[in-house]
Amino acid sequence: MTSILFLCTGNSARSILAEALANHMGGGRLQAHSAGSFPKGAPHPMALQLLAERGITGDFRSKSWDEFAAPGAPPIDIVISVCDNAAGELCPIFPGRAIKAHWGIADPAAVEGEGQRAAFEIAYDQMQARIAALLELDLADDPQVLQRRLAAIGRFEGATDGAGHAAADC
Repeated sequence: MTSILFLCTGNSARSILAEALANHMGGGRLQAHSAGSFPKGAPHPMALQLLAERGITGDFRSKSWDEFAAPGAPPIDIVISVCDNAAGELCPIFPGRAIKAHWGIADPAAVEGEGQRAAFEIAYDQMQARIAALLELDLADDPQVLQRRLAAIGRFEGATDGAGHAAADC
């Protein structure tokens, strides 16, 4: 089983969605976790509501990445940051030898009021498409090849070439 850590700053929205979706969609192939460099303390209520509405439940919590760098922490094979560099967010960099990739997604928690629900749905859909593409990959592939393919997934909005590669990377 491949262990994945989805990493963001606050660990309240995007990384929570990613953890939930990866565990739900992974069919036992993935053990997904999420964490933040400055966790908010609790998942965003809209993230939890959206997941529940789509039949995905779990014991989701906002946690520090320190849990995954401490002695006795579960080994992490892949670290995917989900911060939005385009919005000026600084993504934390996780130490260690895990394969690393970046899947920038706009922070739906930054949207206030009427548009927030739509922002969460967009983030959910983008994450779901990217995780579907990840699941089409050979996760036992050469680490450098896998890293390139994971990075390519982070550059697309959902289209693949049928073999799990981002359409823009083909």
